[in-house]
Amino acid sequence: MTSTQGGCLCGELRYEVQKQPARTTMCHCKFCQRATGGAYLVEPVFESADFTVIRGTPKRYTHLSEGSGKKVYIHFCDNCGTKLFLTFERFEGFVGVYGGTLDDPNWLKITPENSKHIFLGVAQRGTVIPPHFDTFDKHATENDGTPIAATVYDEPHIIGKM
Repeated sequence: MTSTQGGCLCGELRYEVQKQPARTTMCHCKFCQRATGGAYLVEPVFESADFTVIRGTPKRYTHLSEGSGKKVYIHFCDNCGTKLFLTFERFEGFVGVYGGTLDDPNWLKITPENSKHIFLGVAQRGTVIPPHFDTFDKHATENDGTPIAATVYDEPHIIGKM
């Protein structure tokens, strides 16, 4: 199956994606921790052309990223409060989905080749990072797009391990 759908808790908002994401980011920043209520956000990132809202009209909250200083737009259901997806001033043409809103989150093919962990510098203690993934203390690129060298662990890495 190449396409899949997702939506909010109450069902008023639904979306569809046409293919696997361009990449998947596991973001451990404080914003994503607060936005998800968890240790990190699993964020499949799709090209805008592959993402469609198929039911309802989400509300939008504009947030200024502490990391980049750029605007992040959070699209959510104003009935049940579910955050569904993000769009970005910094990354025009892409949509980041809150992975847990997919009908089948296991549809995502997350591999070291197509995924990364970012903002490990503020990740919650005890979070286990799997081996062979690119990891970064902050973003994976500078604001101007210059890549930052990744750290790759050969075995599972535990954040804050004593």
